Amino acid sequence: MSDTKQTFPDMILRPVGVVHSEIKKPMLAAGESGLSLELRMEKVKAHHREVEECICKLVIDPEWEELLDGIDGFSHVLVLYWPHLIDPARRKLRKVHPMGRKDIPMQGIFATCSPARPNPVLVSAVPLVARNGNVLTVKGLEAVDGSPIIDVKPYSKSYLMVDKLKMPDWMEQIHRELEID
Repeated sequence: MSDTKQTFPDMILRPVGVVHSEIKKPMLAAGESGLSLELRMEKVKAHHREVEECICKLVIDPEWEELLDGIDGFSHVLVLYWPHLIDPARRKLRKVHPMGRKDIPMQGIFATCSPARPNPVLVSAVPLVARNGNVLTVKGLEAVDGSPIIDVKPYSKSYLMVDKLKMPDWMEQIHRELEID
């Protein structure tokens, strides 16, 4: 077993680009008591439908443009981004009610998709609509306008799909309520 207290060099992440989106504020807010939904549950479903149709521009810094060569051969990409509007103090949250829902028991941050985490790196698999030079147009990205992009990767089912996926009942419930496949 490895020692989790070992010393690692400083990790420095530099954005490779920025998200341009119509989404101006996050759906979830991280406060001292955990997560809270910024929308009432009846509007969350509508919000998810709007996000599914939302077209975003991923503007990659021109110095990295050649790294995009070949990406337009893929139908989907993974976008890794930083939720820049999360208060750094909220990165100390240990447990939350998923999606701020008090009807779901508290879960450890690593068991949720909460943006309030020790290293708030978020990832989304989204359809790639087009590439124009250093700009990727994607659909369905729930990143807030101005979110720094950490990385873009092609989506390949041979690497990322899993068989016999298991999720806890509370996550299954959220997916059913939001009609997520």
